[in-house]
Amino acid sequence: MAEHLILSKENHERIRAVESSFGRTGKTLQIPGRILVGEGRLLKFCRRGPKPKAFFLFNDILIYGSIMVPGRWNKKKQIISLDEVQQEDLKDGEAMANQWLIRTPRKSFYVAAASPEEKRAWMEHIERYKAQLLQNKGLTIDRTAKKNFAATWIPDTASEICMRCSDRFTVANRRHHCRRCGFVVCGACSKDRALILNISSSPVRVCCRCINYLKAQDEQEKRQQRDKAKNFKNNSLEDFGQNFEYKSSSKEDLEQDSEYQVTTTWFNERQVNVSQYCYIKPEHLKPSLTGL
Repeated sequence: MAEHLILSKENHERIRAVESSFGRTGKTLQIPGRILVGEGRLLKFCRRGPKPKAFFLFNDILIYGSIMVPGRWNKKKQIISLDEVQQEDLKDGEAMANQWLIRTPRKSFYVAAASPEEKRAWMEHIERYKAQLLQNKGLTIDRTAKKNFAATWIPDTASEICMRCSDRFTVANRRHHCRRCGFVVCGACSKDRALILNISSSPVRVCCRCINYLKAQDEQEKRQQRDKAKNFKNNSLEDFGQNFEYKSSSKEDLEQDSEYQVTTTWFNERQVNVSQYCYIKPEHLKPSLTGL
C-alpha cells in the first residue's frame, strides 16, 4: 500500500511538471486514472523541415509541443487521444532515420527517434496503451480503421513550383498547403475555403482541384436527396397501405435480431503499473540532425 502511494505521488508530480512546462493553458492534465508513461524528444517533420519536439505519452493521450528551454519550458501544446491514433512504420528516409507516420483525424505527421530501439519502444508503448484505452471504452475493434485521417502535408522544400499550376514560388508568390490533399500550392490555386469537420470546425484552405471535387460531391448528395424526396411524394398513402404487409415477428426472427444487440460491458478501474515509466537515455535527449 505504501509503495502504491509513493508511485501515485511520483506520477502526480510528473504530470504537474508537464503542466508547468507549458505554462497556463487553462486545461488541467490531472484527471483520475491518468498516468504519465514516458517522455522524450523526437524529431517532427514540419513544413520547413525536421524540428525537435517534446513528446509526452500518457495512458490515454499523446502530447507534444515546441521546445523553448529544454526540460523546463515548452509551448504550442497539442493533445491527441490515443484511440484516434494510427501508426505506420516507415523505412529510413534521406531527411530522417528511424521514422514512422502518426495519423489522426485532425493532423498527420512524420516523427523520428534517435535510434531504432527508441523508435520501437515509442511505437510499442503507443499501441499498448491505445489497446487498453479501447478495451476500457468497450470497443472490441480498432475504430481508427473507420476514421477519416488528415492528409500529411508535403514539406515546403519538396517543390519549388505550385503543384497545381506549376508557377514558381517567389517572395511574393508564397507557399500554402491544401488541408484536404496536403499539396504545396500557391495562393491563386488555394483561394477557396471548405468545411472539413475532422480537421476544423471552421472552413480551411483547399486547392482548386479539391474544391471542385467537394462541390461535385455536395451537388451529387443534394441531387440524391431531391430524387428521394420526389419518389416519396409520388407514393401516395393509399398505395403504401395496399402494398404494406403486416407480419408479426416469429421466435426465429427475434433470435436473429438479438445477434446485433451489444451487451453493455462494465470494466473495473484498473491501475496501470506506474513502475513501467522510464525516461529516455541521456544520449537520446537530442536526435542527431546529421545529414538533414
